[in-house]
Amino acid sequence: MAKQKFILKLSLDDGNKRKKALKTVATMNGVMSMRLDGDKLIVIGDGTDAVHLTTQLRKKIGYADLISVSSGDENVQPLIYPYQYWYA
Repeated sequence: MAKQKFILKLSLDDGNKRKKALKTVATMNGVMSMRLDGDKLIVIGDGTDAVHLTTQLRKKIGYADLISVSSGDENVQPLIYPYQYWYA
């Protein structure tokens, strides 16, 4: 399976909802990393089901909306070698 990146919009009003959301995502199979960016939760995983993740978050914290699903390797930049100079 390939890495996938999920962006979810959550209703995080207080610290308890943040804690529940992070705990719920951390217990899912295949989750490699997660981070909060304001009211958005960014999850990178391998073999994680986005629909199951969203429904579990809706059960725990209430509002959860799946914004996008993309490949997790899109931030990889090609390796660029500098020009090599020789002085004689």
